[in-house]
Order: sequence, then C-alpha cells, then structure tokens
Amino acid sequence: MNLRNIHNIYFIGIGGIGMSALARYFHANNKRVVGYDKTQTEITDSLVALGIEVHFEDAIDNIPVSFLDVEKTLVVYTPAIPENHLELSYFNTHEYRVLKRSQILGLITENTFCLAVAGTHGKTTTTSILGHLMNECDVPLTAFLGGISENYNSNLILNGTEVSVVEADEFDRSFLTLSPDFACITSMDADHLDIYGDPSELKKSFEDFSKRLKSNGKLFVINGLPLQGITYGIEDHSDYSIQNIKIENGRYVFEVKTPKTILKNVQFGLPGRHNLLNALIALAMALEYGCSAVLLVKALASYKGVKRRFTYHIKTDDLVFIDDYAHHPKEINAVHQAVREMYPNKKVLAVFQPHLYSRTRDFIDDFAVSLSQFDELILLDIYPARELPIEGVTSTWLLNKINNKNKQLVSKQELLSAIHDSDAQIILTIGAGDIGEQVKRIKKEFSIAG
Repeated sequence: MNLRNIHNIYFIGIGGIGMSALARYFHANNKRVVGYDKTQTEITDSLVALGIEVHFEDAIDNIPVSFLDVEKTLVVYTPAIPENHLELSYFNTHEYRVLKRSQILGLITENTFCLAVAGTHGKTTTTSILGHLMNECDVPLTAFLGGISENYNSNLILNGTEVSVVEADEFDRSFLTLSPDFACITSMDADHLDIYGDPSELKKSFEDFSKRLKSNGKLFVINGLPLQGITYGIEDHSDYSIQNIKIENGRYVFEVKTPKTILKNVQFGLPGRHNLLNALIALAMALEYGCSAVLLVKALASYKGVKRRFTYHIKTDDLVFIDDYAHHPKEINAVHQAVREMYPNKKVLAVFQPHLYSRTRDFIDDFAVSLSQFDELILLDIYPARELPIEGVTSTWLLNKINNKNKQLVSKQELLSAIHDSDAQIILTIGAGDIGEQVKRIKKEFSIAG
C-alpha cells in the first residue's frame, strides 16, 4: 500500500498512547485525521487542540461523509477494540483497508532507516532517550513514543522522515511487522502470558523478532540474553558498558566504555540502574548510527524523562511524591532500587494498583516478594483493563501473600485518608491502570497539606 495515495485516516481508539502518536504524525503530513475513543482524556484534548476531530460515541453516523470513500480512506485500529464495535464492523463489512496500529508502523518504517526498541521493560524510556539524542544531533527522524516525553510534551518527535525510531511491542506479536536496520532487546522476562500461554513462546517471539533485521542490520542485546548481538551492561565486559558510577546532586556521573574509546564525565538525571541501562543502549545505538559522541553526551545530560516513569510530583525536604508506571514484579524491583539509592534513610510508602487479573495470577508470588520490600504498602483493587474477572484472583489474595506488617487494602475513596495516616517521607504510586487519576488527587491534597 502506498500511503501517499491515502487522504483520509480514521482511527478507532485514537486516544491510545501509540495511536495518538500516529494521528499526530499523519496530521503533520497533511492527511485528514478523524477518530473515535471511548473516553475523553488529556491526550484526546490535545488532539482536538491540533484540529483533529474526535468523538466518543460509537455510531456509524459519526463517520464524516468524506471518509465514506473506500478508495481514499484508511482505517487504523488498536487490538483493545472489541470485535463487535459498530464503526469497526462497518469498515470491515464495506471492505475498507483496515489495519492494526503495528501494521501501519511497519508501512511507515519500511522506507526509512528504522531503529526499533524491544523488550518487556524499558521500551518507552529507551525510545524517548534515543529519539531525544538523535534529534539533538539533528538527525532527520520521526520518533513514535509510547509515553509523553517531558522534553517535548508529546509522544511524537518530528524532525524529518528519513529515519524512524519506534517501540517494538511484543504484546500481541505486533513487533513482527517491523523490519528494522538497528534493533535492541532490553529484556525478555515472562509477561503477557494471557497472550503467549508459556514463557518459552514469548522467548521464541523475541528470537523471531531478532531475525526481522534488514541485511547488514545490527542487533543490540543486554548482556546475559541468549541472543547474539552487540552487548551492553553495567560494570561488566560488554561491548558497551558503564563504569565508575557516582551520584552527584541527585544525578548519575559515569564513564562509558565503547568498542573504540572511553567517554568521560557522562551525566544522566533519571534515578535507578534500570534507567542507566536504558540510557546506555540509546547512546550505543546513536553512536553506531554515526552521531557525534560530544553531542550525544551533551544531549543525554539534558534528557528529562517520560511522564509516569519515576515522575516527581512533590519534592520538598519534608515530603517526596513519585509516580511510576511499573506493573510487573521486575519493574517494581527496579523502582524500589531507585528509591532506596536516592533516599537511603527515608521511610517509603508504596501505593500499588495491580493491572490485569491474568498478570496478577501469573506472577502472584513474585508480586508478593517485590511489594514486601517497601516500609508500608497500600493496595488498590485490580484494574481489569481488557479482562473479565477471574474467580479467586483478587487484591485480597495478593495482600495475604505479602510479607509486610504495614499493609492494607483500601478503596480509592479511602486512599487520601490512608496516606494521611502514614508518617512516610516518600510516597510512591505504582501501576499501569487508572491510578494516574489518583495521582492528581494526591498531589493536590499533599501540596496543600505541605
């Protein structure tokens, strides 16, 4: 399909983080973009502000007349949309070109130099660091991000169309639509077992992805994965490694050993060893692309982060409030390590909202261990997302497995009161559901109280 011949692009689920980045991209390329989403959010508001029409009622009457031209219209949908969706059913029945988001990304990246970031953790942060680094080096790129970059206040970095930087999402094997020139794999921990059934199937899909590289392509892998490629790691013998780490004024200062040289006095502001690894692989990919080491070191120091990835909402001497998207036991461990490293002598209260019944069930014991590490824990009910309840899988079941004297299950209505009862100096909210809505309440309440 030649996207140049397409004039109208209709998005079903336009408010999704990946979908809205595509909508921005096509709008910037002078296509007519319209979309549906179930709920109005800050993301949909920002699309409307750009001049993109968005509606929130699933009705065929809401499809503009100009989009009823089968030849000139392309329909893009997210897998989260149910099959009985009226608008989606209409487009399928009338034989429109209907493609998943991942297929569109595949088409866009086909004719570009594509750098793809894969892995069960770290994709969004790594992609946004890589996009920022290459943009600061004035590479003519489009970067599609799975989160809102603090540097650009957007999920799209647009500086040209010769190079594309994308997240390669393993969720429904959608990353197998990509054919990257450079690809990295940050991790292959078991996840999405509701889709894959068995961890070995997930591992196989990453192996399949590694074979999608274009000829003369380069694969980068975190040291320790059972795949051949350019390796990266911390204080080890990888091809790219971070050495001599210090913390100065809440920032990391370190050296980077590359296959050719040592970069000194490299600075990075995001806490946590996991973020150091994300920064390192982005730096390695940009260096291998041909960016200047001097410009890259400067750009890395100016990187601000992604919203909901260790985001500070209150930062005073008396109280620190941090919000993070962590929703897998390994991610919770990484956030815990970062908090302890930055605030070694302070009491930490974690508020966690489990995401998906299936993920809670599949990793129940690992969740219990990771959540036991905090000084105090408040648990919210499971956020169902796309799932129906699974009998016996509840936050109460998880709570009973957690080895922590200071633990409680509370409703959203009781949350502020429960936090007030704590004397913790660090409040941490974690989860991938709608806990972001609670973040606003907590910030407002404790900014006033402070």
